[in-house]
Amino acid sequence: MTRLSETSEPILFRPRRAGEVPASEPHVAAEPGRRTAFDRYELAAILDLYGRKVALGLWRDYAIDHLKDRAVFSVYRRASEYALYRIEKDMRLARKQGAYSVIAAGGLIMKRGHDLKRVLSVLEDKPGLVQR
Repeated sequence: MTRLSETSEPILFRPRRAGEVPASEPHVAAEPGRRTAFDRYELAAILDLYGRKVALGLWRDYAIDHLKDRAVFSVYRRASEYALYRIEKDMRLARKQGAYSVIAAGGLIMKRGHDLKRVLSVLEDKPGLVQR
């Protein structure tokens, strides 16, 4: 059994304040000045969908914003228009409704969840009926 030295401070457990992020979660920004960003796997999933939509001629441009409280991937039909969709990562909602959401141009939240690929499935083309 190891003994604590007299100079070490005791560990106190206190409830977390609203908006405070535990340092034990590596995917959450633990430092107050750090910005939220997409990691390489999230960007790979988003850019995979984006590339397929560009190949179909539906989307043309995108923008990535790394804000203090969230990261936003905006999709445009033309460079001078408003964003058709916004794919957002908001770590404040990670334990509640899920960190990821897809938001339409009018502000309607189309889908929100914990799994990015499942959230992006709302933007996938659904197979239609084949008529003869």
